[in-house]
Amino acid sequence: MADLTFQQAVSNIISMKGEIVRALGETFVMVGLSTTFAVIFGSTIGPVAASLVLSVSGLFYFARLVEQNLREVPKGVIEAAAAMGAPPLAIVRKVLLNEARAGMVSSITVLAIGLLSYSAAAGMIGGGGLGDLAIRYGYYRYQTEVIIFIVAILVLLVILIQSIGNALARKLDKR
Repeated sequence: MADLTFQQAVSNIISMKGEIVRALGETFVMVGLSTTFAVIFGSTIGPVAASLVLSVSGLFYFARLVEQNLREVPKGVIEAAAAMGAPPLAIVRKVLLNEARAGMVSSITVLAIGLLSYSAAAGMIGGGGLGDLAIRYGYYRYQTEVIIFIVAILVLLVILIQSIGNALARKLDKR
C-alpha cells in the first residue's frame, strides 16, 4: 500500500464502481428493514425489543444449521429425482426438505435452547423474563435462592425442549 500512488488508489476504486454500488444497495436494504422493524416495535427495552434482536440473531444461526442438514442429504437421492425429471423447486420441497426433516427438527431444538439462553442474557440487560428476575431479586437483593430457582427452571426448560425435539426427530427419521 505504501508504494500505491493516490492516482492508482482512485483508479482501483473506480474500477470497483459496480460492486460498490451493489454493496451500498444491500446495506440500505439491511439498514432500512432493521430500522423499520425497530420503529414499528417502538420499544427500547423489554421482551418485544429483545425478541426482535433474538429473532434476527437466531435467523443467521438457523440458516447455517439448515445448510448443514441439507448437505447431509445423499447426492444419489437428489440425482435420482433429477433423473426422473423433477424440477428444481420440487427437488427442494419433496426431496431435500423431506430427507432432512429429522435433522431440521434437531436444528430447531438446538436453536430453541440457544435462544432460551440468549433470552436469559437479554433479560439481564433489560429484556425482561427470567434473566431480569434473577438479576433484580437474586443478585441485587442478595436472594441466592431466587437465582438457584431460576437456574433450575432454565435447566428444566432445556431438558423439556431437548426431550420434545428428540422425540419428534425420532418419529421423523426414516433410517
